[in-house]
Amino acid sequence: MLVIVAPGQGAQSPGFLSPWLELDGVADRLRGWSEVAGLDLVRAGTEASAEEIKDTAVAQPLLVAAGLVTARELFPDEDAARALVGAVAGHSVGEITAAAGAGVLTAHDALTFVRERGRAMAEAAAVTETGMLALLGGEPEEVAAKLAEHGLTAANNNGGGQIVAAGTLDQLEALKADPPTRSKLVALKVAGAFHTEHMAPGVERLAELAPTLTSVADPKVRYVSNKDGAVVDSGAEVLARLVSQVSNPVRWDLCMETLGQLGATAVIELSPAGTLTALLKRNLKGVATLALKTPADLDKARALVAEHGGQEQENQA
Repeated sequence: MLVIVAPGQGAQSPGFLSPWLELDGVADRLRGWSEVAGLDLVRAGTEASAEEIKDTAVAQPLLVAAGLVTARELFPDEDAARALVGAVAGHSVGEITAAAGAGVLTAHDALTFVRERGRAMAEAAAVTETGMLALLGGEPEEVAAKLAEHGLTAANNNGGGQIVAAGTLDQLEALKADPPTRSKLVALKVAGAFHTEHMAPGVERLAELAPTLTSVADPKVRYVSNKDGAVVDSGAEVLARLVSQVSNPVRWDLCMETLGQLGATAVIELSPAGTLTALLKRNLKGVATLALKTPADLDKARALVAEHGGQEQENQA
C-alpha cells in the first residue's frame, strides 16, 4: 500500500524550490497561488534567506505550496492518484497538504487556511518569546519528568524516542542546563512554542475562518490524523482537527503505528522531504521510503508508485 506524507515546519531550507521551478508550469502555478497565500512563493522558495523562511507566516504557506506543487508533478491526474494512494498523513502544518491531497480542501482553501494559520501563530508567538527543542533518546519517564520540572510541553512525539519540548526561551535554557540523562538536545528552526497553550489565540482565529471554507468534502483517501493516529472519514471532522491541532500535541508516533497497521509498504514524502522518511525508516522496518526532494527524484518516485500504488485495491478485488 502506497502512502503519501507531507513534512512540517523546520523542513524548509533556503532555495529548496529552485530545481522545481525549472519544470514547465510550476512557476506560473506558484505565482497564481501567491495571491491567495499573501506571499511571493517563488521568491520565498528560491531567494529568501534562512531567517526569512523561519518566519512562521512565511514558512507555513511555503511548505503547503511546495507539497501541493510537488504532488501535482508526481500525480498530474488527481482522480487517478487517489486510486493509487492508500493513505495520506502530514506532520503539523503538513496535515493541511495532506487534507488537500485527500480532497478535503481545494488548493485555494488549503492556502487560505494556511495563510491565516501562519499569521495567527506568528502573532501568538510574538506575545512571549518561545521555541522548541528536540530531545533524542533518554528514558521516557525521565524525559517526561524533566519537561514537567521545567514547565515545558511535549509538543511532538515523533516516535523512536524523539520528543519535541516547547515553552518559553527561559524554560528551554533551563532544560539545556539540566537535560535528561543520555538525551541529545537539538534546537528547531521554528519561531514559537507550537502545539501548546501559547497558540490558543490561533485556534480562535482559525475557528472563525473554518465556516467560510465552503468546499470542504469528505476524504477520498484515508486521512490519518496527528491528534491520535485515527483514520478520519469526515471532512468536517478533519477541518475541526486542523483548527484545534494548532494548540494540541502532534502524535506522529501514533500516525506511524496506524500506517503500519493499515499495511503500508511504501511511503513517499513530498518536498521539502527527508524529515519524515528518516523517522519512518527507524519506526516502520521493511517499508520502502522515498524523499521527493527535487525533480531528479521523480523517476524513482514513479517507479515506487508503479510497484506499490493500488496494491490495496488489488488485494480487495
